[in-house]
Amino acid sequence: MPNDLYHDIKGAKRRELIKAAAAAGLLAAGGGLSTLAPAQSAKVKVGLMLPYTGTFAQLGVAIANGFKLAVDEQGKSLGREIEYVTLDDESDPPKGADRANQLVTRDKVDVLVGTVHSGVQMGIVKIVRESGVLHIIPNAGVEAATGQLCAPNIFRTSFANGQPAYPMGKVVADRGLKNVVTLAWRYGAGEESVAGFKDSFLKGGGKIVKELWLPFPNVEFQSLLTEIASLKPDAVFVFFAGGGAAKFLTDWKAAGLKGRIPLFGTGFLTEGVLEAVGDAAEGIETTLHYGDGIDTPKNRAFRLAYAKTFKLQPDVYAVQGYDAGLLFAAGMKAVKGDVSKKKEMIAAMRVASIDSPRGKMTMSKAHNPIHDMYLRKVVGKENRVTGVAMKALDYPPSGTCKMPA
Repeated sequence: MPNDLYHDIKGAKRRELIKAAAAAGLLAAGGGLSTLAPAQSAKVKVGLMLPYTGTFAQLGVAIANGFKLAVDEQGKSLGREIEYVTLDDESDPPKGADRANQLVTRDKVDVLVGTVHSGVQMGIVKIVRESGVLHIIPNAGVEAATGQLCAPNIFRTSFANGQPAYPMGKVVADRGLKNVVTLAWRYGAGEESVAGFKDSFLKGGGKIVKELWLPFPNVEFQSLLTEIASLKPDAVFVFFAGGGAAKFLTDWKAAGLKGRIPLFGTGFLTEGVLEAVGDAAEGIETTLHYGDGIDTPKNRAFRLAYAKTFKLQPDVYAVQGYDAGLLFAAGMKAVKGDVSKKKEMIAAMRVASIDSPRGKMTMSKAHNPIHDMYLRKVVGKENRVTGVAMKALDYPPSGTCKMPA
């Protein structure tokens, strides 16, 4: 539950054992337990600042599940036990900085993991830049976090907002669909997603007929769908996610546009909503760094473990949380659990090559992921991978991040 502190009973018993051993004089030099320095016996605190209510609630749960699964799989190799502090950010940007500050100053977390909403993320970035606390972004793609506001202690395991949309612009242009309408929520993620699509679509000779917007998290689409029908574009590109995406897909079909106008989007349009929308998403193509049909040993093992542990099928949000856990583990192993060695931990994370369910993932100089972007098509209840839209995409272009020493 949000705001609860999760206690590890096993860890408590371990501390009791150490105290008993000390009382019995068993911690003399050379004794087996004496190698545990007092500071090292404490748990590492990980703050999970995610949405647990509202439009993005299911995304927050999937990310937390994925992170914990990765950490649990690493076990004792991390060198320290982990304690979680969870906090609901409610996808409310004005609360971002205050809630991040709660985790850093009140709860004194060693690592802050979050969040989903790009507006909230900007508040988190402010706090972690000021405090220097290690920070991993498992979803929010606001480009400034690994661009103008990049810092050595900030890493991202998801995407920059324009990154999943950029290859879709090329796909649409290559198919000869020249006149396109875009539609998205008007906030950071929506604006940067549309910009990424336009970047490659315009290079391919396409033309944007009109950009349509609505405020986040508004889901009143009817008037906009009527306008799209009157414009008669060759195709439509959209950015929506979570509950908003489900509502859009349902309304798109109800308006009679499904099958009449080709609809494209980033993969968030169809992630985690296929059960809810019936056949409204059937045949829709998206681009993303993950898909259900990636046939690798790593992905098969991950999907099986996630399903067994949580009785749910994983989606891209679970993968991003999982990879955040793997990146955290790479740093922990390098310092044998001693998070006070922050520079060494950061150095290890910077050069880590993550064996992800999505495929190989590495960090750019800005600490943004470099990974393949897949073309996917909804077939039944699957976001089935049909090909690789772009290999090892590093986006946005380098140069915006001036990494401090």
